[in-house]
Amino acid sequence: MADRAELLLELKQRVSQCIEEAKAKLHTLSKDIWSCPELAYEESRSHDTLVAFFSQEEGWNVDSHFKLHTAFRATWGAESSDRVNVGFLCEYDALPGIGHACGHNLIAEVGAAAALGLKAVLEDAHGKLPLTVLGTPAEEDGGGKIDLLREGAFDNMDVVFMAHPLQDDAPYLPLVAEHDVTIKYRGKASHASAYPWEGINALDAAVLCYNNLSVLRQQMKPDWRVHGIIKHGGVKPNIIPAYTELEYYLRTPSRAELHVLKAKAELCFRSAAVATGCEVEVEYARNAFDNILRNTTLEDLYENNGKALAMEFTTDEEVLSNASGFFQVLLFCTFPGSTCSTDFGNVSFVVPGIHPYFYIGSKALNHTEEYTVASGDDRAQFFTLRTAKALAMTALDVLLNPELLQKVKQEFTEAKLKEDRTLTGEHTELSDKH
Repeated sequence: MADRAELLLELKQRVSQCIEEAKAKLHTLSKDIWSCPELAYEESRSHDTLVAFFSQEEGWNVDSHFKLHTAFRATWGAESSDRVNVGFLCEYDALPGIGHACGHNLIAEVGAAAALGLKAVLEDAHGKLPLTVLGTPAEEDGGGKIDLLREGAFDNMDVVFMAHPLQDDAPYLPLVAEHDVTIKYRGKASHASAYPWEGINALDAAVLCYNNLSVLRQQMKPDWRVHGIIKHGGVKPNIIPAYTELEYYLRTPSRAELHVLKAKAELCFRSAAVATGCEVEVEYARNAFDNILRNTTLEDLYENNGKALAMEFTTDEEVLSNASGFFQVLLFCTFPGSTCSTDFGNVSFVVPGIHPYFYIGSKALNHTEEYTVASGDDRAQFFTLRTAKALAMTALDVLLNPELLQKVKQEFTEAKLKEDRTLTGEHTELSDKH
């Protein structure tokens, strides 16, 4: 037992050494992505930069356009059903107007660095166990990982890892389920002064919808969120509006509760149409974002490895749950003090994984111009590579300890079963009420 622990420690030190040896090219990779910010599904240059990076690394097989045009997959080792396949995820899309204000260039660097470090160790000591790096576009808008899940991109992975920059180190944050919805009302135009009785007022429907949802908040759970805008309210004051459009985000702590909130919101949408005589069209975004399914076994391993690298973690559950102050993680257009969402949540229901957060040397808030500067600053490099080391070391724990891997998978199965039972229960309750 002592021999195995000593071997594992030696291998972890080797992981750190390999990542340090590659720091110059990893910094260049990150800087190249940061210097050319691109929006969701349009990350052509960033994608090509990452593809070129892995194509130039010995031993990697690269699928340049894997399932999506700006996605890629780099694999190493001999993949088979009886071998554990570890995956590292890279993000690289930016925000409109302010570039890499959420530090996705650093997420890409973490994924690449962790993969290089782990590969070097496995190559030296344990044969060619399979490794996968998956380039996942469009986290900021659309949910590229959900598209990739639908295409089977995660089918052969046993455990997945990624990390997101923030203002502090945290093994977990309570990211929530979310779905975008657009509501369109169609009425009939008429002169608003001469013969308003000939019109059907779509703006009245939009206002009723807005007010219905505002009234609904009185009966909503404290951790549910409904927030939106009227995108189109008419063209001129003297024309009864024939068309109006609203956009809302619906959020709950779990995907089971999201179904309940959606059903309640639908009644608000449709009753406004009935009251005004308008037609209504309700369009949900193609991808709904799930909450993250926690895996505390992986979180604990990551935290232990991070502490060995001198990370100082924020673990107070009350602070994490409130997600306020320096935990205003604006991953999907949220506002201060609210909860937030990511497409990694959907991945966590298919493959066990973790999505920790890491300090980058700045207390600037995500989705600000100040954070754009911080994510491209040289000071972020030490913290980014330290995070990559901790992720690779955690992957090594799982790969070299079958009992730990079994524990990770067992926790995943039980947590997913619990969520599925909750989801079934919520659907049954809704059916009974209607």
